[in-house]
Amino acid sequence: MVEPEAEARKKIDEMLKETGWVIQDYSQINLGAAKGVAVREFPIGKEGVDYALFIDRTPVGVVEAKPVGWTLSGVTEQSEGYLKGLHEKYKSPRLPPFSYETTSVETLFADRRDPDFRSRHVFTFHTPDTLSEWLKESETLRARLKKIPILDYKNLWACQEEAIRNLEESFRDNRQRALIQMATGSGKTFTAVTS
Repeated sequence: MVEPEAEARKKIDEMLKETGWVIQDYSQINLGAAKGVAVREFPIGKEGVDYALFIDRTPVGVVEAKPVGWTLSGVTEQSEGYLKGLHEKYKSPRLPPFSYETTSVETLFADRRDPDFRSRHVFTFHTPDTLSEWLKESETLRARLKKIPILDYKNLWACQEEAIRNLEESFRDNRQRALIQMATGSGKTFTAVTS
């Protein structure tokens, strides 16, 4: 009989492979084997992280695996400790920013470079190329959303102006959801395009 965590890890291995990661055991580590390498049971401190993620031999993140049914909301702090340990072990120029917590059915992702970062649900892991591109950017998308340029409101109706200002405020405050509700004929399409 397969243990629930072992079953989850088998599916997590498949998810990582499908998104372009080469998976290795720590005992046979070869960070030059591919652009993106996920190392299983990577020792950090007294414990080990389930997977340490490397891009071009540099640590960029961790994956904490839990059995299906586990509540992932409390695992974020555990991942943060692993990221700090990975940083200390490799003396990398910056703290690895990416963390995933997953049961293979539910997966949370966080980019700790974001202002007021938070974990969010994703369908699967990001590819090494995607994470590599994000690392090249001077600011994350969420950081850029905090600095939305001022809009020229001169051709907008008051309700359109209010809707756009509230939407921008929602973006700046890192809220997950926003709803624009306007009456028929009040310029919803133009508001959406302007936004």
